[in-house]
Amino acid sequence: MPFIDQLRHWARTQPHRAAVVVGTQRLSFAGLLDAAAAWPAPQPSAGAALAVIDEPDGTALAARFVGAVARDGVAAVLDPSWPQELKAAVTDRAVAWAATEAAPPASEPGFRDGPPGSTFLLGLSSGTSGVPKAFTRSRASWQASFAASAAYFGVTAADVTLAPGPMAASMNLYALGEALFTGSTFVALPQFSADAALHAVTHDAATRLVLVPTVLALLARRGLDTGQGAGAVTSIVCAGSALPAGVEELARQWAPRARIFQYYGASELGFVAASGNDGDDGTPCAGRAFPGTEVSVRGTGGLPAGPGECGSICVRGPYVGNGYAWGDDGLAFNVLPGGGASGGGASDGPWYTVHDQGFLDGSGRLHVVGRASDMIVTGGANVYPQQVEGDLEAVAGPGTVVVAGVPDAVRGQRVVAGLFPGGGPPGVAPLTAGQLLAACRRRAAALPAPQRPTRYYALTDLPLTGAGKLSRTLLQAWIGGGDARAQRIH
Repeated sequence: MPFIDQLRHWARTQPHRAAVVVGTQRLSFAGLLDAAAAWPAPQPSAGAALAVIDEPDGTALAARFVGAVARDGVAAVLDPSWPQELKAAVTDRAVAWAATEAAPPASEPGFRDGPPGSTFLLGLSSGTSGVPKAFTRSRASWQASFAASAAYFGVTAADVTLAPGPMAASMNLYALGEALFTGSTFVALPQFSADAALHAVTHDAATRLVLVPTVLALLARRGLDTGQGAGAVTSIVCAGSALPAGVEELARQWAPRARIFQYYGASELGFVAASGNDGDDGTPCAGRAFPGTEVSVRGTGGLPAGPGECGSICVRGPYVGNGYAWGDDGLAFNVLPGGGASGGGASDGPWYTVHDQGFLDGSGRLHVVGRASDMIVTGGANVYPQQVEGDLEAVAGPGTVVVAGVPDAVRGQRVVAGLFPGGGPPGVAPLTAGQLLAACRRRAAALPAPQRPTRYYALTDLPLTGAGKLSRTLLQAWIGGGDARAQRIH
């Protein structure tokens, strides 16, 4: 694992500093090293040595994760909220996959970083139904990522990083590894709530937050409403989906001393683009190519698109994963021929894409339009729900609108909007469902006809994955199944 040698270094030089804190549980760097070494080494049957980790969020999860991959093993961390049937199905798939994988080359026994090219992580998507897809990661890809992200985000041994989402989520496992790599402290929650996160901010003296936009909005709004400040937080790293301007403004009100970074990436691709450390002019976008990454937008036939022309976002660089262990439908992770980047590149290696759609502007900044899988095709027109949400939330407030496509016999799909009355600016009574409906319909009248929602639903909850990301698939399921959490109001 790319942080094991670093962990051993920190265990020698700062043995008593807190390495992992989860609620009242705490392990120092020396204690984490001892706890990880106490876990039995993963035992290969015929192929890769696999450790399926099913632990609640806590220091034991961190210790087992570290212990598994420190002995040339492959870790698969299950979401503790999954039902037992799903956990069993994922475990069976993982065991079958591991049996087909070659064991890494023999190396010196002991508790240390393994061969750079070998797989250490069997990552699992945060889907809402069915067996999640599984991607694989090499040790080298994370080792390169740690060095780059620590430099870009300014992470030092003095930092305390709070990642309030589930530890099993790939961005939070990465934050754990990044903290161990840099000798800083990683903080997680045994169970999420906005108040628990705000308590950890002050109680554990967090200096950094790593979280998705929906969770940032919850923390900032709750903090402003209750007078719970951001304490020592000077850095906020937001990822998982685009950071809406309204949520960024909330965060700046709540944490005025914090520098706000956002990055765009994918579990399969690693870091792609980022903003917050490049002197940008504030124009909403994903940012510039992350250091070490080349970005190209490819249009019809895989040819480079010009500035402002939309196409598939493609990347190459040291952070890209190895692909899927299972669940690849042939579209989710593709390799395209090499050639120079649209912005000018000297390398000629292959390009990788998960078919997110976007464009590069004249300054080389990446604008992400949306995932190809989220695109709504209605009456022959392509509609990206993120764009419609942004337009409607300009009048409805941040965190109030979720847009999706549902089957329609005439159009193919129709655009629908879920309205969540619990959102909106802090210190102001949330708009009722009726008020949200009126505001959104007025705004929608100014949109191109294909982008206008034809049905609206009042939501009692936001449709979120276990990692806190908005799930249009879940909203579609609520609507299709007549779930009480989505009641039609127009």
